[in-house]
Amino acid sequence: MKRFLFISVCILYSVLCTLSAQDRQSTARADECIAIFNDVIRQVDVNYVDTLNYEDLTETAINAMLRKIDPYTVYFPKKNDRDLRMMTTGKYGGIGSIIQQRNGKTYAIEPYEGKPAQVAGIQAGDCILSVDGKSTKNLTVSEVSNNLRGVPGTTVILEIEREGVKKPFKVEIVREDIHLEPVRYYTLITADSLSEPVGYICFSEFTEGSAQAFSNALDDLYYNQGARKLIIDLRGNGGGIVDEALQIVNLFVDRNQTIVETRGKTARSNNVYKTRNNPRYKDLPLVVLVDKNSASASEIVSGALQDLHRATLIGQRTFGKGLVQNVRNVAYGGHIKVTTSKYYLPSGRCIQAIDYSERQKGHELKRDTAGGILPDIVLNDSAKVDITYTLYVNHYFFDYATRYHRLHESIEPAENFTLTDKDIEDFCQYLDEREFKYETETSKFFADMLKMAKHEDIDTATLAQLEALEPMLRPDYREAIKRNEEYVKQLLGSDIVMRYFYQRGQAAYNLRFDKEFHRALQELK
Repeated sequence: MKRFLFISVCILYSVLCTLSAQDRQSTARADECIAIFNDVIRQVDVNYVDTLNYEDLTETAINAMLRKIDPYTVYFPKKNDRDLRMMTTGKYGGIGSIIQQRNGKTYAIEPYEGKPAQVAGIQAGDCILSVDGKSTKNLTVSEVSNNLRGVPGTTVILEIEREGVKKPFKVEIVREDIHLEPVRYYTLITADSLSEPVGYICFSEFTEGSAQAFSNALDDLYYNQGARKLIIDLRGNGGGIVDEALQIVNLFVDRNQTIVETRGKTARSNNVYKTRNNPRYKDLPLVVLVDKNSASASEIVSGALQDLHRATLIGQRTFGKGLVQNVRNVAYGGHIKVTTSKYYLPSGRCIQAIDYSERQKGHELKRDTAGGILPDIVLNDSAKVDITYTLYVNHYFFDYATRYHRLHESIEPAENFTLTDKDIEDFCQYLDEREFKYETETSKFFADMLKMAKHEDIDTATLAQLEALEPMLRPDYREAIKRNEEYVKQLLGSDIVMRYFYQRGQAAYNLRFDKEFHRALQELK
């Protein structure tokens, strides 16, 4: 026994010495690199012909270095503290509207219901000409956002240009502490085909207090509205705080159950997260919807519920973001959000999809089956490139919805709103007014090929045949809209509904056309 203990101590001592040597070697390499960097800065400072902005140079160097590691390790100088606060809490001081820049102009595209912009009368489609007298022309979205954000309680004045209004006008808005609602929408589904009422919760982010918001919605659905089954929609949810994910899983699984582990380089990076309370909805039938944009905490919730045989997952393989970040203080008031460990689910599988150490070696990696969460029922993404894609990315749906809102004081409730054939014809006339030209990738490719053929040694007869084929490949946009009419109505209707009923109304409208949602209902039958 003594001999065994002696050997064990010797082995442990050897391991500790090896680790200590490795730490010293790593520190020495880091010191050498820092010395090189400092010397380069000093040489440039002394010898460069012009005066340089060393703060910008340093920030650029840091950001370039961190991009070589992974996309999630990020430096926040003191001036960007607001961005860090929003990322971790979901709160920021501002007006509460998504903005977009196109053709050198800035537009409000999605004011949040009940937030200062919407309350002050800002509408989707409004062009923001200036902020506090400063022109927004050719500014980036980030630059305009920085001007719109500020201390809650302070005032910002926007100069607005609106379709149908002859002259620009000014709107005074009092900034608030904006908190984006993590429960974007929830509702009760009842139908003759369902044996029991089904609750639906669309959950958008895991920020501070989001688990409580989820719990409140579920309590309302179950106790007040009578839901006896549940669909949790995590599609497009990029994740957030792991403890919020833990609390949500704990609503459905037993106490002291391992939900996720983190494993990293240091002892404090290694943690086991277990449920702390008795479940309130242990036997509630569950379906979770996920897609390729469900990441991080979304994958913890869906993966843990799958591993523990507590829910059926429907959708596409999730993103595969299994890297854990923690915020650390750095000099002069800055912070660094640094990857410290990886997530492992109850079954032991790692969520992370890509090994960034291989990428550093120059290897091109593809998303494979090693990461992310594979649903129990996989539904292929049905998105395709057709005229609806062209109309969407070029903002024709959005701009027509702005006009529609100006000409129609009200519409039917979101759950019932449907565009008519007359509406589609009016939309086509609008496209004519805008001199819309529809080109497919095939027609663009063929036009280029024809130009090349005219410069090459192609015989006259063959060239004539190619030229005769060109008009046949030039699409008629009205025919293309007719072929895809149902999808055109869906996308255009979604933009119109948002003008009247904002995000919640848009979510209710889109559920009618949601194949994955209807597959979830079928599963719960």
